[in-house]
Amino acid sequence: MSAQALTNAQRIKRIVPLFNRILVKRDDPVKETRGGIVLPDTKSNVQKGTVIAVGPGTRTDKGTPVPIFLKVGDEVMLPDYGGTKVNVEEETYFLFRESEILAKFSE
Repeated sequence: MSAQALTNAQRIKRIVPLFNRILVKRDDPVKETRGGIVLPDTKSNVQKGTVIAVGPGTRTDKGTPVPIFLKVGDEVMLPDYGGTKVNVEEETYFLFRESEILAKFSE
């Protein structure tokens, strides 16, 4: 692992989402199909991402902890719009509430 990559990883670890929030890195858009057809640049958002960090969860009115279902490394389906953009160096991440995540991809 290069020194620059290690530095970026350390910076990301310093971002700790609060409550039921999740830090997600959207996947890069597909530029070529499996058959080799080059796709033109589109402005549509990528709906798939990887969970980078999760918050501790919330509490009910009675104080009972409600943990987050997702964990670091999970691949998730994201809404077209939403989330709070977070820029770290040249990388862009998004903060979502757990309830905004549409689905988790199973293995």
